[in-house]
Amino acid sequence: MNNLKRILVLTMAIMLVTVSAISAGAELSNAPFPNSENNSGGEYTLVVEGYDWGPAVNKVILSMGETVSSVNPKDYTVKVERSTECVELKGEEASGERSIIHAYVSDEHGNNMESGAYVTLVMFVSPRLPLGSPFKYTRNEKCRGNVWVDYRMTITEKTTKQVWDTESGRLSLTLDKFDLSGRYETSEEFSMSYAVYTPEKKDGKTPLIIWLHGGGEGGTDPSVPLMANRAANYASDEIQAIFKGAYVLVPQCPGAWMLNAKGVMNHGEGEDMYHKGLMEFIKNFVGTHPDIDSDRIYVGGCSNGGYMSLKLILQHPDYFAAGFISALAYQSKYISDEQIESIKNVPMWFVHAADDQTTKPDQTVLPVYKRLMAAGAKNVHLSYYDHVVDITGFYGGEDYHYEGHWSWIYSHANYCWQDYDGSAVELNGRPVHIMEWLAAQKK
Repeated sequence: MNNLKRILVLTMAIMLVTVSAISAGAELSNAPFPNSENNSGGEYTLVVEGYDWGPAVNKVILSMGETVSSVNPKDYTVKVERSTECVELKGEEASGERSIIHAYVSDEHGNNMESGAYVTLVMFVSPRLPLGSPFKYTRNEKCRGNVWVDYRMTITEKTTKQVWDTESGRLSLTLDKFDLSGRYETSEEFSMSYAVYTPEKKDGKTPLIIWLHGGGEGGTDPSVPLMANRAANYASDEIQAIFKGAYVLVPQCPGAWMLNAKGVMNHGEGEDMYHKGLMEFIKNFVGTHPDIDSDRIYVGGCSNGGYMSLKLILQHPDYFAAGFISALAYQSKYISDEQIESIKNVPMWFVHAADDQTTKPDQTVLPVYKRLMAAGAKNVHLSYYDHVVDITGFYGGEDYHYEGHWSWIYSHANYCWQDYDGSAVELNGRPVHIMEWLAAQKK
């Protein structure tokens, strides 16, 4: 009997240990982000790049803590949480899992290597994937326009349970080319943040490209107008090669370029509150950079910035070598015949879409263009599209339509080449795109 009791006690002890082990295992497997004492809290670097529709987190670089020579993307999961004080994000906007489409061994900057101490995961991005975007566009009492969100990742290696959940930095091949620290105090009693790309020094003078953002990119963070609609692309190798090096200046309005002193949107019928201070800043910037070619200063913008670009040309028709304007918000009925006459010799290239419901073309660009042509303009062009489509072909090509207001996509990508009648815009008998045309303009 004593032996039987000892056997029963031993059996019960074994069962108790087994049940405890099963329970512990179940608790670990149900944890959303498994951790262990030796494999937790790894660091990662976000890679943010600009696309036609806006910015996206397209890569994440993991610090491995040791040298590795191979990686399998199927071994990893990437979970994301997004939040902002501007608005409560819900559902697929707030959290979820990112799709990994490729992985490779890299250095800390994401450059491919045969072996190294970092792994780069490449993730799927899309204009219809809010979880991929570090931006959120809102219009409420807290925020107006595009803002950076709090973007948190948890990356797990499924076999080892190693976790990376601490962001150590961010990289952007295009954004990192710009100095974002600029700030100018105008005599009009407002401050203006700005970003600037400075090309490599060269012999002779250097042209200046000025880009004026849309209504959703105002504020005090000039990275927003650079990334919200890919304006940073004017510093790309492709476009810089066309100009053989050019400054890119991106002023940021504290609010919206079209606002008047009462805070009401002005479409040309009255006086806005920013154009004098903006022009003061531009002249100051040119004056403090003596290598800028004053005969090759180009001004462009979209929507709100399209309004302001034309406003500056109307006010200073002899200052700019050319204008490139997308989604023009300046209404034609507020431009006099005398003003049309004063700017008819300024080279301009307009870009617009027929289905733009925000800056309706029959009120803005179409009458402005036709009036300029009727006045005898010789170097004014209009690329006019039925829709704004996916020019990459990745998301449907001609069958994928962005919002009609987003015609600046064509300008940023140096895609425009057709004039209003469908013919190619030519330069010295050769068809050119908008940036090639712009680079050739000179006062």
